[in-house]
Amino acid sequence: MQNAPVSGPLEGVTILDLSRVLAGPFATMTLAGLGARVIKVEVPGTGDDARAIGPFQDGRSLYFEGINFNKESIALDLKDETDRKTFEALLAKADVLVENFRPGVMDRLGLGWDELKERHPKLIYAAASGFGRSGPASDQPAYDLIVQAMSGMMSITGERGGAPVRAGVSVGDLTAGTYLCLGILAALFRRASTCRGELVDVAMLDCQIAFMEEPLTSYANTGVLPGPRGTRHPSIVPFQAYRTKDSQLVIAAGNDQLFAKLAGALGKPELPELEKFSSVRKRFEHVDELETVLEEALSERTTDDWIAELTAAGIPCGPIATVDQVLENPQVRARNMIRQTAPRQDGSRSTVIGNPIKFGSYPEQMEPLPAPQLDQHRESILAMLATQE
Repeated sequence: MQNAPVSGPLEGVTILDLSRVLAGPFATMTLAGLGARVIKVEVPGTGDDARAIGPFQDGRSLYFEGINFNKESIALDLKDETDRKTFEALLAKADVLVENFRPGVMDRLGLGWDELKERHPKLIYAAASGFGRSGPASDQPAYDLIVQAMSGMMSITGERGGAPVRAGVSVGDLTAGTYLCLGILAALFRRASTCRGELVDVAMLDCQIAFMEEPLTSYANTGVLPGPRGTRHPSIVPFQAYRTKDSQLVIAAGNDQLFAKLAGALGKPELPELEKFSSVRKRFEHVDELETVLEEALSERTTDDWIAELTAAGIPCGPIATVDQVLENPQVRARNMIRQTAPRQDGSRSTVIGNPIKFGSYPEQMEPLPAPQLDQHRESILAMLATQE
């Protein structure tokens, strides 16, 4: 199969992507950014459900475009005899199949792991679902909101004493997509020596549980039930947002040495000498009192002033940026984390997120290919299959 649009360590790897909405497409977007060729197999007429999710610009879904660039699209009805033959031909050439249906859907189509591993022994079958392929909830549907709630994450998110809050981004999907990538990469590594495929089974709830390592293990061993923490760390102090003269900033003075530097920069060099603030553990026991003392000092100057001062002193800190400020951050720009896609036929472009994984041997992609129109690459894909018969 032809090379991917991105130069990277996964060049030569071809992925058939049956997934839709977020978890699966986020995984395949990441793999495309590493050099894999991703052929998105969509439902004729409607395509990926995400194409109907806003916000929209010039009739295009920005939600869809943000996680489906650098991919090709072909629309296939897997219940249609002709389209099924095309899909089977693609399977014979693919390294990885990605899907995020509920367990059992692919089996009913005759395309489940148990059947495909016999016909395509080198194929890596990567499945993401709400609850995985085992357990009493395996056949139940799930969305990001469901797993954020069920994992306990919402119970510790929000202001202290407040109601549970959903995280501002779909971490349930994004963590599942990230773990799906890890599983696929591990399976590809194993296949290099065994020449055998593998089933990768990733559950959204499992992934959220994995990201709840501190609160779950802490409660399991102490019996102390955590609640919403605001911006505070569960055990390190000072490690939170503080008010300044004009706004807020975050400070992460995570050890005694940094706290001493912070105290000096704030004009309070005596603080580390006080018994109640003398160690991380003591500061945690007096966190409310310390917050009052620090904010009293911080209120004398602006956030920008303090960030300059504290950064010069080697104290980890930063502003609480709004989304527009993030886009203009020179560090973000320097790392090429904000990209403009190559122009479409009408000259329009989309702004997308760059690849956070940088390599010394591969140049960064300056202009990602825009997300495909539904069935955009049918002719080129069919022509490729015809020439390889």
